[in-house]
Amino acid sequence: MNSSFRVGIGHDVHRLVSGRKLMLGGIEVPHTHGLDGHSDADVVLHAICDAILGAAGLGDIGEHFPNTDAKYAGISSSVLLEQANKKIHAAGWRVENVDVVILAEAPKLKDFKPKMKYHIAHVLDLDQTRVNIKAGTNEGLGYIGAKEGMAAYAVVCATSASNGQ
Repeated sequence: MNSSFRVGIGHDVHRLVSGRKLMLGGIEVPHTHGLDGHSDADVVLHAICDAILGAAGLGDIGEHFPNTDAKYAGISSSVLLEQANKKIHAAGWRVENVDVVILAEAPKLKDFKPKMKYHIAHVLDLDQTRVNIKAGTNEGLGYIGAKEGMAAYAVVCATSASNGQ
């Protein structure tokens, strides 16, 4: 049994605005609004980045990719995910699996989850069976229920890269 493992949790939230593409899980999802943020505001990938960094004890996404740094303006969150994965590897860990929950009142995400799963697995060099994505609504409650924003939570399990598995 491998006792050299760590778990990280991540969370992100962004406001919905008109005039922006909706990026979720590294793919563009057709919708009337997109998420507002310094980068492409992909709440799914931001939550995963936070979980990866947390599993390695490396702080959070804001410390590594601050929204006050012009070089991250408009950047694809897929690039941030790739960089977070490099950081966990450099710290001697590797991602084993990712589990994500997306909270959004609209659009319905069922048909887009396989593409998100594929993209995330590809960026993290994981088998797709090691990535899970769930989506739910907020049952009309709060800012998510009012369709003012979206949120995502992610959990990552990482193992020591020295285990040779």
